[in-house]
Amino acid sequence: MSELEEVRVFVCLVESQSASKAAEKMGLANSAISRRMKALEERLGVRLLQRTTRRMHLTDDGRHYYHRCRKLLDDWQDAEQEVMQSAESLSGSISISTPLSFGVSHLAPAIADFMLIHPQLVINLDLSDRRVDLVEEGYDLALRIGALEDSTLIARKLTGIRHAAYCSPEFLQKYGPFENPEDLEKVPALCYSNLKSPTRWPYRQDDGEEKIVKVDARMMSSNGEALREAAIKGLGVGCQPTFIVHKALESGALVSVLNDVVWYGMDLNVLYPQTRHMSRKVRVLIDFLVARFGTDPYWDRCLS
Repeated sequence: MSELEEVRVFVCLVESQSASKAAEKMGLANSAISRRMKALEERLGVRLLQRTTRRMHLTDDGRHYYHRCRKLLDDWQDAEQEVMQSAESLSGSISISTPLSFGVSHLAPAIADFMLIHPQLVINLDLSDRRVDLVEEGYDLALRIGALEDSTLIARKLTGIRHAAYCSPEFLQKYGPFENPEDLEKVPALCYSNLKSPTRWPYRQDDGEEKIVKVDARMMSSNGEALREAAIKGLGVGCQPTFIVHKALESGALVSVLNDVVWYGMDLNVLYPQTRHMSRKVRVLIDFLVARFGTDPYWDRCLS
């Protein structure tokens, strides 16, 4: 009995939640399922499952081992598919986590276009600002904006994220003109609360020195769209990524201010687990997103 066969039995048992169902799926006897699970736990020296008369539960070790084994089997299946399938065909599933605002406005349309090119793919798109654990929760990819935490994950830059200061035309007429960043300290501001210091807006001077504008928050929110809509109503000045406000700037609902100022920038990265084998479908998707967003993303055209 191979170690891989033990892994397949374990994964099938967890996903079936029944030894009889797992045995039926794998064409084995119930006793064979039990023997192989016992051999696996003895070989590892840990208990993977807690069993009762009615159901089974994964232990902490079992949960971690399951996610790693599920990924191992998926990679093995993908490797076989790459050999057997034609170069043009992609199939299977991809699980992606992405920040809410960017996901709704930009990633979701890109994924839809990608699925039209590869109609056999199934995509699970999780739109949330929660930072998921890719390995533990079984995600293939996660998009992250901003500084990256130290981890074993691999990061690839998709594009840069520029910020713009903006307000409504009526607000500018009432409080403007703004000639330097410090002028923003005197007016109501709309601040993104998920930042470490929401009321401190960094910018870089011509000589490269970084300075800080300390604004007075009239409204704080964890959602960029809420701040954008408040700005359109004339409630304050904001400073956010252009991918959130570009349509409002293009339509004239908002106007950019202090256009010569270089506000703090971030990178949009795609993260994926460090495994021995990256599936072709994931690699093709990443290449597609790099080409889609690139070094000159379409949402920055509102500043040109």
